[in-house]
Amino acid sequence: MEEQCWSWRGFSISYSCIEAQANGSSSGRAVLCVHGFGASKGHWRHNLAPLSLEATVYAIDLLGFGNSSKPISCLEGEPLIPPGVRYSFDLWAEQVRDFCLEVIGVGRGIELQLIGNSIGGVVALNATRLLQDIHQEPQQVILIDCAQRELDLKRLDTQPWPARLTRPLVMAVVRQRWLINSLFQVLAQPAFVRGVLKQAYPSGRNVDQELVDLLLRPSQQPGATESFRGFVNLFNDWLAPQLLEQLRVPVRLLWGAQDPWEPLEEAQRWQQAHACIQELTVLEGLGHCPHDESPEQVNPILLHWLQLGWR
Repeated sequence: MEEQCWSWRGFSISYSCIEAQANGSSSGRAVLCVHGFGASKGHWRHNLAPLSLEATVYAIDLLGFGNSSKPISCLEGEPLIPPGVRYSFDLWAEQVRDFCLEVIGVGRGIELQLIGNSIGGVVALNATRLLQDIHQEPQQVILIDCAQRELDLKRLDTQPWPARLTRPLVMAVVRQRWLINSLFQVLAQPAFVRGVLKQAYPSGRNVDQELVDLLLRPSQQPGATESFRGFVNLFNDWLAPQLLEQLRVPVRLLWGAQDPWEPLEEAQRWQQAHACIQELTVLEGLGHCPHDESPEQVNPILLHWLQLGWR
């Protein structure tokens, strides 16, 4: 799978593409996969080739992740000095929207579906909102354990009182580069990454050296601490329900029942509250990244849903 580069706003954006397998119905169709926090396009390693039965499949590295550029972070209240950026779900959604228009060819006869895992789900929803605004919306959005962003200020009243009380202090502290740099050095270690993966992949399947390497390698690149700083300071940004209530396209949810960070109960509330959600499929025994933990279960579901999505 060849890595390719696209220039966006002066930054280098890395992506992969697998052409649709020879099939007349897959011509003119594309699927874009959007990774979660700390991951990259390589996190779709077990999905891209199987999904190419249905369409040409792309996976993109969001700005600040993978092999894409990692510009300096300029937080709210700090001057926005180029080439610095304000990392946000709007920035990433604009990146995905422009990729769909400029690289994939949406608006030039290409039908599109989006798949997002974790924060990539929020990005996919927000990009759909932007594409919808110009009447180029995708056929469908598939969310895999979409991030619920419980640390956002809009969800503060759901947190226990100690968390509410200490939030201003936490927000002030994580702005400090000296602290973020020190914290990042602790987190970007093989032992720590394997510990996180043990939580994220409760079955232990596919937690291999390739996975550890694809998560660690970008952390060694210049600017990696800046994108980390930008992300951990997103205390007032889009929540998935805000976006779901604005969408006119079908949305399907796939959830690992043992996800340690994004409770299934919240996804069930989304399903009840938002008419755009067509179905919620729960995978027992799987965690936050079921597409990588158990692709043999997930790929047939995704292929079936993609078939339903083309219209």
